[in-house]
Amino acid sequence: MFTAPLWRWDARQDDAWWFVTVPPDASDVLADLPLPPRGFGSIRVRVTVGATTWSTSVFPSREQNGYVLPMKKSVRQAENLVADAPVHVTLAPRDA
Repeated sequence: MFTAPLWRWDARQDDAWWFVTVPPDASDVLADLPLPPRGFGSIRVRVTVGATTWSTSVFPSREQNGYVLPMKKSVRQAENLVADAPVHVTLAPRDA
């Protein structure tokens, strides 16, 4: 479980790409998992934010120095998430 702010990927000017950065300690745990290689170094995870639970993948980011968790529009709307606000995340790998 961790809390981190919601941010928009600046490389895209539309409203489609929003993320939460997985903190360094949790990113290190994910990086050390003995998982089969996946596209872009992604790791499949089960995520809960508020009352919303879904499956997705986290992706390594050099820019963020760890993994980033994409936050779909439906989750942002259901949980009333806004830019720069803290997001309380429960995350568990699915393939471990």
